[in-house]
Amino acid sequence: MSLIDVSNLTFAYGDGYDYVFDHASFQIDTDWRLGFTGRNGRGKTTFLKLLMGEHKYQGTITASVDFEYFPYPVADMDADTADVLAAVCPEAPEWEFERELGKLAVDEGALYRPFSTLSNGERTKALLAALFLRENAFLLIDEPTNHLDMRGRELVSRYLARKKGFILVSHDRAFLDGCVDHILSINRASIEVCRGDLSTWWANKQRQDQFETEQNERLRKEIKRLKQTAREKADWSDRVEATKIGNGPCDRGYVGHQAARMMQRSKAIQARQERAIDERSKLLKNIDTAEDLKLAQPEYRSPRLLYLKDVAVDYGAGPVCAPVSFTVERGDRVALLGANGAGKSSILKLICGEDIPHTGTFEAGGGLVISYVAQDTSGLAGSLMGYAERCGVDVSLFLAILRKLDFERSQFEKDLADFSAGQKKKVLIARSLSQRAHLLVWDEPLNYIDLISRMQIEQLLLRAKPTLLFVEHDRTFCEKVATKTVAL
Repeated sequence: MSLIDVSNLTFAYGDGYDYVFDHASFQIDTDWRLGFTGRNGRGKTTFLKLLMGEHKYQGTITASVDFEYFPYPVADMDADTADVLAAVCPEAPEWEFERELGKLAVDEGALYRPFSTLSNGERTKALLAALFLRENAFLLIDEPTNHLDMRGRELVSRYLARKKGFILVSHDRAFLDGCVDHILSINRASIEVCRGDLSTWWANKQRQDQFETEQNERLRKEIKRLKQTAREKADWSDRVEATKIGNGPCDRGYVGHQAARMMQRSKAIQARQERAIDERSKLLKNIDTAEDLKLAQPEYRSPRLLYLKDVAVDYGAGPVCAPVSFTVERGDRVALLGANGAGKSSILKLICGEDIPHTGTFEAGGGLVISYVAQDTSGLAGSLMGYAERCGVDVSLFLAILRKLDFERSQFEKDLADFSAGQKKKVLIARSLSQRAHLLVWDEPLNYIDLISRMQIEQLLLRAKPTLLFVEHDRTFCEKVATKTVAL
C-alpha cells in the first residue's frame, strides 16, 4: 500500500484563464478501486492525462506506481491477439492470459485469431486483462463500458471487483456500484474523495445539497432583512440630517452627530450584508443543479407507429439475428436489447429509412416523423448555431436544453470538434429533443453522458412520456425508462 499524493494541482487550457484545476490537493491509496465521476467537461480525462505526464501543470503529483492508461493503443491490429497482449505485458506467460480471459468469458481461441477480428467488447476485455498483469501497474481506465453490452458490463464489473489499484471513469451506476470501494468526484468548485460505492456517494451528496439549500434559504431571508434594515437606517439618518435645516431653533451639532452615528451604523449593516452574501456564494458553490428539461412531442394521428413481423437483417451471409416481431404504439418506450453484433443498430437504421437488406414485414405509419440519435459523434464540427440551423430546430430551445445539461455560455462559442465526447452526445440529445417528431429513435444515447445528465434525461422521459425506441446498455436507465423490452 502506498499513496498517490496530489498537492496544489493547477492546470488551465489555452490562454491560462480556463482553469480545470486550481490548487487542488487530495490523496489516493494505491489499493483502492476508485470510481471517478463528475459532469462532462469537468476534467476527468484531463486528470488522467496529467497523471500520465501528458500535460505540464503547476503543483506536484507524487506516486510510487506506474500509471497505465486504458484505452490502450494497439499498433498492429492484424497481429494475433496473443502477440498483441504479449506486447502489452511481456513478463506474463500465455497461460496467464488464458486464465484472465476465462474470467471475462472470452474464448481462449481468441488468442490465436487476429486482434482485428475480435469484437470491440472482446478487445476491451483482452487489453484490460493484459494491463492488470503488469507489475506495479496502477490502471487509469477511461470509459470502458462504451463498447460493452449489458452482459459484458456485468462481467467486467465483477472482474474489476476482484482487482485493486485503479481509477475508473464511468457513468454507469450499476457498473460502478458493482466494483468500486471509493469515489473521486469533481464538483463544481472542489474535488472530493469519499469511501463507498456510487450509491453511497450519491446519497451523501443529496443530503449535503439539501443541507446547503436550506442554509441558502435562511441566508436569503437574512440578506433580505438586512437590506430592509439598511434602507430604514439610511432613511432615518437622512431625515435626521434634514432637521438641521428648517424653521425654529435646534442644536444642529447634536443632530449632525446623531445623523453621523446612524450613517455609521448603516454602513456597518451594509458590510454585514456583504459578508452574508459572500458566505452564501461560498456555501452554494458545489451544488450541481439539474433543472427539468422540456419536450413538446406532437401526437401521431394513429395509435400504431411501427409494425415489424419476423424481421431479420441479412447482409448476404445469413441473418445477423433471429427474426424479431414487435409493434410501437403511441406512448411506448421500447428498449431494444441484445448482445453486441445482434443487429440492434441495423434494425434502428431500417426503421429510420435506410436501405437495410432484410426479410419479413416492416411497416411505418404514413407521415411519421422520426428524430434519430446515432452512436457516432465524430462528424460534429462547426458552430452550435450553424448546426442548429442546418437541423432546422428552434435555436433558443436548443441552447436552453444545453444550458440545463450543464453547458456554460462560453461553450456556445467553441467549435463542436473541440467538445468532449460527452458534450457532443449532449448536442445530439438536445437536437433530438428540439425536433417536433412523433417518434424518438436513440442508439446508445448515454455513451459518455455524465450521471446527473442521465438522471435529467430519465426524469424528462418519465414525465413527458414521449414515444421512444432505444438501444442502451445502462441497466438502471433501461429499468427506469422502458415500458416494454424487445430482445434480439
